[in-house]
Amino acid sequence: MEKIDKDSNELSLCKSKVFERIFDSHSRLLYNFIYYKCGDTDVANDIVQEAFIKLWENCKKVLFLKAKSFVYTIAKNLYLNLVDHQKVKLKYHQEKEQELNYESPEYLLEEIEFKTKLNKAIADLPEKQRVVFLLNRIDNKTYKEIAEMMDVSVKAIEKRMHLALISLRKTIGNI
Repeated sequence: MEKIDKDSNELSLCKSKVFERIFDSHSRLLYNFIYYKCGDTDVANDIVQEAFIKLWENCKKVLFLKAKSFVYTIAKNLYLNLVDHQKVKLKYHQEKEQELNYESPEYLLEEIEFKTKLNKAIADLPEKQRVVFLLNRIDNKTYKEIAEMMDVSVKAIEKRMHLALISLRKTIGNI
């Protein structure tokens, strides 16, 4: 990433070139961050677009140096709102399904076993561990960069990665 000088904070996000610079430098990583949380490309694209729309709508209020933090915060909040909404939908669906449950537990277990072991192991990781693992191993982000993105300490990222690797080794070891 290019060096930001001390006058960068005076740049106006309302100028299209400045906004494009912010979008170009942060949109792909923000997309990956949200995609790793939700696993859905369409949802990730929608959240990234919505976050940058909100940045554009608030361009006069947001300082240049705070733009990255702003879009990450907006994206995380949009994702959390989506999760809350999905929980409500899932609860309603489960109540309906309990009334009409045609599938046996054996069938459901067989369906799960058809998935590949590695993908299942990664998907089964707790969200925080999965996000850290994918950002580090797929996007080659350092623990420090991930810590800044997730607004936690580097030690927390190290612990999440350690737990993810232990879990993956345990699951993959059973292949």
